[in-house]
Amino acid sequence: MSTTASRTRPGEGPASGTTGGRAALPGPVRLTWLHLRYQFLETVRVPIAVLGNLLFPALAMFFFVVPQEAVAQDPVAATTAVASLGLFAICSASLFTYGLGVAEDRQLPFDPFVRSLPAGPAPRMVARILNGGIFSLFGVVPLILIAWLFTEASVTWSQLLAGVGTVLIVSVPFVLLGMAVGYSLSAKAALPVVQVILFPLAFAGGLFLPPFLFPPWLDAISMATPTRAGRDLLVQALTGEPAYGLAWPVLIGWTVLFAALAVGAYRRDEGRRFR
Repeated sequence: MSTTASRTRPGEGPASGTTGGRAALPGPVRLTWLHLRYQFLETVRVPIAVLGNLLFPALAMFFFVVPQEAVAQDPVAATTAVASLGLFAICSASLFTYGLGVAEDRQLPFDPFVRSLPAGPAPRMVARILNGGIFSLFGVVPLILIAWLFTEASVTWSQLLAGVGTVLIVSVPFVLLGMAVGYSLSAKAALPVVQVILFPLAFAGGLFLPPFLFPPWLDAISMATPTRAGRDLLVQALTGEPAYGLAWPVLIGWTVLFAALAVGAYRRDEGRRFR
């Protein structure tokens, strides 16, 4: 009896799409896209998780800006109010979705499984940052609609595109801060910590009260916060009013710091929970 053995060329595996008998892993772009889609669908399947972050900035716009004719009827003042409350929506969505959300994910059995896969942490973390930008854009949509219907706020198409780009950039440090909180604390601890971080940053950054009303000492502190830097850069994009000179360095500096905190928190959590 004779048998015929199948032969393969050097470097080929026994199956299509394999190399040396091992299936090839998807590339980093595809892995990031898969995580991005999964995280997005996971969030929108609970609509209140999205609507809750949109509600407070929209109500603040409707009840505190629209009734003030001096602000609502002034195109620059109304647009500035939209920028300030828009940044608050970004901060709220980023900190609650990724601070509290990541902490809750860590309590689920599926999370350690996903983190143990050979894809590594980078695609998942990059996908969180990209989703943060997407939900930040969602957060400013109600504000734009209210401003369009009830105020004299107005921007050109070029200013609108610049504002969208600025929103995507400004959201990054706050998503990273939320991830740092989420990977460091349990869900019960993350909720009050997020609240303690969010409202002082919003007030000090001039999101509730215009910075020109601040006393000099508070104005100096405000310029060192990521919220003030983000707020002034967003106002600059939408109105053309120049931001203070250190806005970009301050925002970049906080982004680097929050990225280091997020990566450090991720590694500490990985060492505690599994190896």
